[in-house]
Amino acid sequence: MNKTELVAAIAKEASLSKKDAEKALKAFTDTVAKELKKKNKVQLIGFGTFEVAKRAAREGRNPQTGKAMKIPASFAPKFKAGKALKDIVNKK
Repeated sequence: MNKTELVAAIAKEASLSKKDAEKALKAFTDTVAKELKKKNKVQLIGFGTFEVAKRAAREGRNPQTGKAMKIPASFAPKFKAGKALKDIVNKK
């Protein structure tokens, strides 16, 4: 499912126009991104948690040359699914 299909599905599910559904989706993604930038976590009970994980500096290899290179420390966004979402996905 791409963004256009997601907006259409949200619009149908919430009885919104596609324009309003797109605004809502953009507001959600922008808000989550802003909170993650501040290193805060966003927890949606039953759905999951968006948080930031610290990646340590490490040494890697350039795949083209095989030469060793240093990869600096960084932060990466992470999503952990909640129990209710896991149960929905695994329901048979």
